[in-house]
Amino acid sequence: MTPQIILASASPRRKELLDQIRVTYAIHPVAVDESPRFNEAPLTYVQRLAAEKSAACVGQIGFSAPVLAADTAVVLGNQIMGKPADQHDALSMLTQLSGQTHQVYTAISLRGRRHDQAVSITEVSFRRLTKAEMLAYWRSGEPVDKAGSYAIQGLGSVFVESITGSFSGVVGLPLFETAELLAKQGIELFK
Repeated sequence: MTPQIILASASPRRKELLDQIRVTYAIHPVAVDESPRFNEAPLTYVQRLAAEKSAACVGQIGFSAPVLAADTAVVLGNQIMGKPADQHDALSMLTQLSGQTHQVYTAISLRGRRHDQAVSITEVSFRRLTKAEMLAYWRSGEPVDKAGSYAIQGLGSVFVESITGSFSGVVGLPLFETAELLAKQGIELFK
């Protein structure tokens, strides 16, 4: 079967979400520098990275199908929390998130006949975490490659008191916005 899109990501979570809505895809991950620019706002940051990833993918393989890329950032105040560098970094992030409400920004970039973008912003409230919980969570291995050092779809879900917005956006690909962008490119989910 010919894929409907090219996914510019190796994220197993994004693959699972596309599978959930029955979009067929080929995978072509790309690497871009994910460092925030000086004084870059979180919204600008995720939009820029998603667009850079889709552009890099098109630049590498040309255009055979629309290219979908996404970027997710956990934001507390105006601080962008990326993936933890090590245990100390992860525990620092979890300590800051403990008992607080933060935002998760996920931007999507879809390059096909045209370039479309969308953003999902979700509020996530954490309960207070103990040091022992945070250390045990780090030892589980789950926070290692996750923005903000947690996975809402995994063990990290026990830290979440509430969310307002898109659960799939926090996981890494907001499905409502993705479906809207796909429809703009002529890819209908219900035929």
